[in-house]
Amino acid sequence: MENASNRLLIAYYGDDFTGSTDALEFLSHAGIKTMLFIECPTPQQLASYPDLQAIGVAGMSRTMSPEEMDAHLLPAFNDLARLQPRHVHYKVCSTFDSSPGIGSIGKAIDLGSAVFKSKFVPLLVAAPALGRYMLFGNLFARMGIGSAGDIYRLDRHPSMRKHPVTPADESDIRLHLARQTTKSIGLFNILSLHQYQDNPTDLAFEEDIVLFDALKPSDLKEIGQIIDNQASEDRILFSAGSSGIEMALGTHWKESGGLNSSPQWKSVKVEQPILVISGSCSAVTAKQIQFAQKNNFISIAIDTFKLAMLIESPDLAENIGLLKNVAIDYASQVIKGIQSGQSVIVHTSLGNDDERVMETDKLFREKNLPKSATAKFYGTLLGEITRLVAADTTLKRIVVAGGDTSSYAARAMGIEAVEMIAPLSPGSPLCKAYAPKSAVDQLQITFKGGQVGKDDFFVMAAHDIEPKLT
Repeated sequence: MENASNRLLIAYYGDDFTGSTDALEFLSHAGIKTMLFIECPTPQQLASYPDLQAIGVAGMSRTMSPEEMDAHLLPAFNDLARLQPRHVHYKVCSTFDSSPGIGSIGKAIDLGSAVFKSKFVPLLVAAPALGRYMLFGNLFARMGIGSAGDIYRLDRHPSMRKHPVTPADESDIRLHLARQTTKSIGLFNILSLHQYQDNPTDLAFEEDIVLFDALKPSDLKEIGQIIDNQASEDRILFSAGSSGIEMALGTHWKESGGLNSSPQWKSVKVEQPILVISGSCSAVTAKQIQFAQKNNFISIAIDTFKLAMLIESPDLAENIGLLKNVAIDYASQVIKGIQSGQSVIVHTSLGNDDERVMETDKLFREKNLPKSATAKFYGTLLGEITRLVAADTTLKRIVVAGGDTSSYAARAMGIEAVEMIAPLSPGSPLCKAYAPKSAVDQLQITFKGGQVGKDDFFVMAAHDIEPKLT
């Protein structure tokens, strides 16, 4: 959708980096020129990108306490408000990873509602293209995004019910969210949606938050229309949910004739071994690491227990010198592997059952350190390793796995922004990194959530990407 004022169609804040690139992908697929930034750009910075129609900000709120969200999210929302986009979206994982104490989506909605003063907050978690379905308020998720895995109700999902920080124990999103906010929560269920598809009418919502069911990709067009109708030239609409929001609005704008044709992606070559850094505890990622090991990838396991022995404070700044020193040894191992012509995976676990996870969790409890702090330390360590490797090799492509750790890894690498350059796997596009003060600058990078991809994901990522029409 174009307008003469060059107003941004949408600005989103992602609660982690992997999820932020997921939203970037779906906007780009719709033909919407989008850039993803580490921090909210100023109007002056945006003037350097005159063709931009959307922006994202890759945040870290998925691992934050409510108090930390007050300190970080409120200024971020105010910065986005100053850009005056048509929509502002608080983007969360499609498995709704959150709790009252960590990554509270309810807290984020409370803050966003206060800043943007929307009449109601649309909440869309379903993302059928990613294997995420919402029926009568209950979330169902496929085992592995972009795979043919089985579909489970969220509280029975083999991976999500064992999430190391926010295990899923409730599939009804209304009940799950009610633990995090006192706002009223309504449901626009699948039957109401189909009735609207057959007979569109003006809608009025009385609840503070309205959750939308969706089962098929075709359900999203009408949801996008409903949501977009609530925005106006003088009012920003604040919404929350997965990249289903970007899919819904993109589909609506495209089919209503307001967007240019979809981009034609060029082939992207990779002539060097790749580096994979993984802070994921997902069983899906564990299978991908094991598959890569069987296909000539070098595997380097981070001794997380030894690292935890050295950490006495949850404060990242107090431990940054330690992490940089630890990174040097691991980086030297990676460099040897890359120079020998083999791709390398550096990982902090092989799933939740990895002894490293259990031993480290126990040690953190004994030290009265929050379990969520592992995201800061692992992500920063992995990012420091990557920065060192990029400086001493001809590395061209990086894969970052793990939602909780990804934002810290990106910051440690010195990344300021990324732009999609090719599709790789649903939910995980290949991007170009902009990191002007780092050796990572201009390298190819993809951020993969724990649930994303088939078993051969890392092996596939080590090959050329051929052009695709989308």
